[in-house]
Amino acid sequence: MNERELTDGQLIVRFYREDDAPQLFEAVRESIAEVSPWLGWCHENYAIEESRDFVRSRGEKAQTDEWYSFGVFDRNGGERFLGGVGLNFINRVHQFGNLGYWVRTTASGKGIASQASRLVARFGFEELGLHRIEIVAAVSNIASQRVAEKIGAVREGVLRNRLLIRGEPQDAVMFSLVRADLTNHTD
Repeated sequence: MNERELTDGQLIVRFYREDDAPQLFEAVRESIAEVSPWLGWCHENYAIEESRDFVRSRGEKAQTDEWYSFGVFDRNGGERFLGGVGLNFINRVHQFGNLGYWVRTTASGKGIASQASRLVARFGFEELGLHRIEIVAAVSNIASQRVAEKIGAVREGVLRNRLLIRGEPQDAVMFSLVRADLTNHTD
């Protein structure tokens, strides 16, 4: 499974490799202002070692069926690192998981998060056997909510204090995808 690669012809979405750490680090450092309000791991003092540790830990997380993390690369841009997408908090009792995504600042607003999310959602349904995929976005994170809507996810409601970002409880919007949502939805 470590060599798994998903593509739509424009993007390559694949499991992280150790040599991805420098590109990941560069993308995170570029994107701190835009990403850090929503993702606690992205912070002003983010260091290359954090990228290395993250990339090293991905294989084990996938093998334990905990977390499937993918780097997003531009096939036409010499495989330039564009961001990350993943499925985590896998619940095997009820066969659902959480979909998360981020895109580096210089690549945002181009549909990359929605393209990559569709590919990984299909992976979740077809290869992991999930029946439901949830997307949880802070109420103020309008960009992430737009991505969820763009891929056909259904807005289910606002969950009070659902996220903890930098120690502060945040209300969040819950979206869900089922297999039919991907099949029936086009941009």
